[in-house]
Amino acid sequence: MKAVVCKKYGPPDVLELREVQKPIPGDKEILIKVHAATVTRGDVILRKLHPLLAVLLSVFGVKKMKIPGVEFAGDVEEIGKDVTQFKVGDKVFGTTTGLRFGANAEYVCVPEKSKQGVLGLMPANATYAEAAALPVGGMTALYILENADLQAGDKVLVYGASGSVGTFAVQIAKQVYDAAITGICSTRNLELVRSIGADQVIDYTEQDIHEDGITYDVVFDAVGKLTASEAKTLLSENGSFLTVKKPTRETLENLSALKSLFEAGKLKPVIDRSFLLEEIVEAHRYVETGRKRGNVVVPVTERGGL
Repeated sequence: MKAVVCKKYGPPDVLELREVQKPIPGDKEILIKVHAATVTRGDVILRKLHPLLAVLLSVFGVKKMKIPGVEFAGDVEEIGKDVTQFKVGDKVFGTTTGLRFGANAEYVCVPEKSKQGVLGLMPANATYAEAAALPVGGMTALYILENADLQAGDKVLVYGASGSVGTFAVQIAKQVYDAAITGICSTRNLELVRSIGADQVIDYTEQDIHEDGITYDVVFDAVGKLTASEAKTLLSENGSFLTVKKPTRETLENLSALKSLFEAGKLKPVIDRSFLLEEIVEAHRYVETGRKRGNVVVPVTERGGL
């Protein structure tokens, strides 16, 4: 099968498309024919790791991903004899978190149950591209917002509202919690952020948010650039500061919640661009610029296209 192989840590050029052996599922594993995958900010971070940091992480059991790609959508092609929750032909989506072999490949093998990654049936009305773009950013936003004790009408500031986590945070805070959303982004993304539910938008290239005196019940830093002291000046009394810098967890409950929200028409991933497996180096270069809007999809088959 064709797969993107990460030869070593470094710049995008360390990635190479190769022919590798197709995985064989174990007794508790599922072989998935991948139709669509993504390139996330996390993929870029894992690819760029400093070798010394990689050694340190390995002490704690974090292994180098030989094939990148942490989220996917596809069809179940084969199941191990002990698998009970999925059958051949099921359309599924999920993550490869914690595994050494990711989804930037024609096939991926994942456990039916995992301590880190998640796997579930795709939303019935989703394309493979849409389903592949849901798990990581969507679960991150959902998990963080669950800790905010949001009430209807609360004022929420989403800093970095046009990225993957940010676009999901805007939609979830609006559709699930009925909050009043202010999104911060660059000039070119103002209309995008409005279109997904923001009540107000602020162009950070034109306006200093610390000077207008407006405070918020929740400040959600979706890009990890605000310090706690900077956020404090934006918070109302007893307000909450949420940031992607804090650890999150992937749960089946949250993956199922994303599925339900999508099927109800309340959540839709923003997809910026798509790159073929053969263009994976260019995809990583683009994501590494920090300018992607929403998600970058990698269609592995024609069915995985936008």
